[in-house]
Amino acid sequence: MNRIPSVSLRGGADADAVAASPPPDPAALARWARAFCVIRFDLERGQLVEACFPPDALAAAGGGLDRLVAFSSFPDSMSHHLPRHRSSVHDSLFSFRVPDPSSPRRAFLYGFVFNRQRQDERLPRGGEQKSVVILSHAPYSSLFRLLLQILGPLCFDVGPSALAMVASHVAAWPAPAPGKPMELPIGSAALRVHLPPAADDPGPPPALLPANPSVPYGLFHDANLFAAFRGLLLHLWTLWELTVVGEPVLVVAPSPAQCSEGVAGLVSLVAPLLYSVDFRPYFTIHDPDFARLNALAEGEVFPPMVLGVTNLFFLKSLKSIPNVVSVGSPNPNSTRVLPVGGQTPGNGTNGTPGKLKLDKLAINKFSPTSLLNSIKLRREGPLSLMTEHKEALWSTYAPTTKPDTSVLNRLVDAGVSPRIEESMSVVNNEILRRHFLELTTNFLAPFGPYLRTTTPSEGTSPFVDPPLLPPFHADEFVNGLAVRGPGKFLSKRMRSNWLDLYRRFLEGPNFMPWFRQRRAAAEQEQQKLWRQARMNVDIEKLVSKMSELERIDSFNAVERYLLREMENSGRGSADSIAACQKLKGDLQAAFSALPKDMQQLLLSNPKRAVLLQGSQEKAPGANGIVTQTSL
Repeated sequence: MNRIPSVSLRGGADADAVAASPPPDPAALARWARAFCVIRFDLERGQLVEACFPPDALAAAGGGLDRLVAFSSFPDSMSHHLPRHRSSVHDSLFSFRVPDPSSPRRAFLYGFVFNRQRQDERLPRGGEQKSVVILSHAPYSSLFRLLLQILGPLCFDVGPSALAMVASHVAAWPAPAPGKPMELPIGSAALRVHLPPAADDPGPPPALLPANPSVPYGLFHDANLFAAFRGLLLHLWTLWELTVVGEPVLVVAPSPAQCSEGVAGLVSLVAPLLYSVDFRPYFTIHDPDFARLNALAEGEVFPPMVLGVTNLFFLKSLKSIPNVVSVGSPNPNSTRVLPVGGQTPGNGTNGTPGKLKLDKLAINKFSPTSLLNSIKLRREGPLSLMTEHKEALWSTYAPTTKPDTSVLNRLVDAGVSPRIEESMSVVNNEILRRHFLELTTNFLAPFGPYLRTTTPSEGTSPFVDPPLLPPFHADEFVNGLAVRGPGKFLSKRMRSNWLDLYRRFLEGPNFMPWFRQRRAAAEQEQQKLWRQARMNVDIEKLVSKMSELERIDSFNAVERYLLREMENSGRGSADSIAACQKLKGDLQAAFSALPKDMQQLLLSNPKRAVLLQGSQEKAPGANGIVTQTSL
């Protein structure tokens, strides 16, 4: 996730002033983070937790969380490529996701890591490495990665005391506002971030394309799709399908930074769809789920998971996983797609930006050499990564979505100038993210009628129960969709077997959680709309056009809604209190419109009599005059 939010410096707080801050409030800190840690690699004892704040945060959780966090915070010792740099210090950022042993239900913790590898001939084995880790229940990658760029170097400058310093600032932040922009002070900086929506936030309706693609509509919106999958651009639509239907995927990369970025990119690719599949941005053999996965018998179906790995041992131990994608480069600085010979694939010849040509992307034009290489790559399978890392996708999945060449043709290459490489990557990422946001939104659009809310039509009573949302039956949906077609947007981008994608989606792990969430949100929105209609209706005008029987039904309905609002007003909601006052007036108006004998019958109920007596004092008449009804 190379893109980071903006930081505005604010002038002169030094370390002593920060150190003098009061101890952070544990409850306030827990809103954002579980722990801040420094992990050290000891040559004799391995990975050790050198410092932690709060001090007992890892130990109190139990379940070996301290050991799991320690092992997940360093590049795997068996990674098939370790970066070689001329500089004496190499910093990297990556993330991991592990089960939370302290949670009674299946919950996860997110770890965000600042890893520093220092080469020094005076040290044993010529170097050392440490990691600074932020552990949180929240997947706020854009925030914590930026915070790590402050906390990481600070820990190496002033020591572990920096953990408490930063924690005191985090504890002073307001409560998280998921789905909203926030400005969070930290020392002399202000972190401007837009948090992703909460897990129970259904996002925008599927029939509507979000107007602003820079606003996060799912997790890891800050993942750079172009940087993560630059060598696999023509395969992005297959990867999108694999993610939509919840297929298991193994993401192999030379470094934790690249594999965690690849996993984050896959999860973000299907926004605004709620991704319900288990994913691990950086998975190691020390994860408690490894033993279960490693024990799968031959022919046993691999569970829906997306695993990011650097240890090539997984290619053999998890060989039943049907989809393997290798991303990244052993040399992080040489990820650009350039043909051999130094000529850029763009239009520029002097380092100026140009368009990426399709024949220079992941699949070249036909030639005997490229055909033989393709056959060899397919025959050897993912095990070919044991000898040489290459960006490739191995999958038996038959995609229905075609690569959109109009999108690929808009991508810009930076030419030979590294100065504008990053800015061009940002531009290309925006193009790709906009497209896949639009693709997912259009894919979900056919479910819109089952999530469509209604409001009372003009002249009808809002005091009746709102109609139920249309019932959903998968077979009927597929049959109806086959008749209507996929729509103009998808028909241009999908093959004739496009209906198979919907069938896989309906049977996969992502559909039902997303649909139930959207359905619950639609029902809640419909209740809200009808409640607002009851607040706006002129009850006297409404009952004046009703028959006697309809007036009695309306009185009973107003009474029912009033009692419901009175229960809510007991919780201190100002909105419910105002609604109660409105409904009390409506109840009295509906009562006044009834025949005298019916009024007497209704008043025979003591509770109703008390309710009417309490409402008549504040019930406005037709001319705004308090109505006095003889009880």
